Amino acid sequence: MPADANSTFPKGESLGVYDAVFLSGSPLSLYEDTPEVRRSLAFMNALFSSGTPSFGSCAGLQMATVAAGGTVRKNRNGPEAGFARRIVVTDAGRCHPLLKGRPGSYDAPSIHTDEVETLPDGATLLALNRSTVVQAAEIRHDGGTFWGVQYHPEIGLDEVTGALRRQADDLVESGLARSQREVEEHADLVEALHREPGRRDLAWRLGLDEQVTDKDLRRTELRNFIEALVIPSHERRR
Repeated sequence: MPADANSTFPKGESLGVYDAVFLSGSPLSLYEDTPEVRRSLAFMNALFSSGTPSFGSCAGLQMATVAAGGTVRKNRNGPEAGFARRIVVTDAGRCHPLLKGRPGSYDAPSIHTDEVETLPDGATLLALNRSTVVQAAEIRHDGGTFWGVQYHPEIGLDEVTGALRRQADDLVESGLARSQREVEEHADLVEALHREPGRRDLAWRLGLDEQVTDKDLRRTELRNFIEALVIPSHERRR
């Protein structure tokens, strides 16, 4: 983990030898000045300067944003829990390869309490929704290219279920549920849909469609990143 004080690369290796780097969620708040945050930002700056393509979800997007000169804040609308709803693709996003195959509006697994406030210079906003001002972006900085999303294309509905249950107290406190029991009941529906993704009744009750229930569609951004940046990077190294 980049935040760990004793994290090192294998002997003789560096960021420049990798085809790509993937960054996912983290409990860190990137607006706090802690040793863990400073180490994470140092890693991200090194990653940019190495030229190795990188992809990040949730805190990964936030880390790239701050390292490149943007800002992150606590979600102004409270937690975005379970799913990011009605993500809208921008004009730039419609022709960007990261979102190839996504419709103009879609939902995605998501749970976060912080968000990007301002993107850095050299960044392109690709998608947003009413809850979060940056849902997808490309950041070019110091010779490096980063593609990122605030949501989680890499996780399954079972992981959404676990996140909801772990954060039940926070969801009640934020007003998204009136009790832990309500959170559990919602999580039970998501878990049932994970076990039987073809159940239209569960998808209807949760307000979801195939962009979430179909695992291949849910992972669209990961596949696009690999096809557009990782495979070409690997081919150049052969």
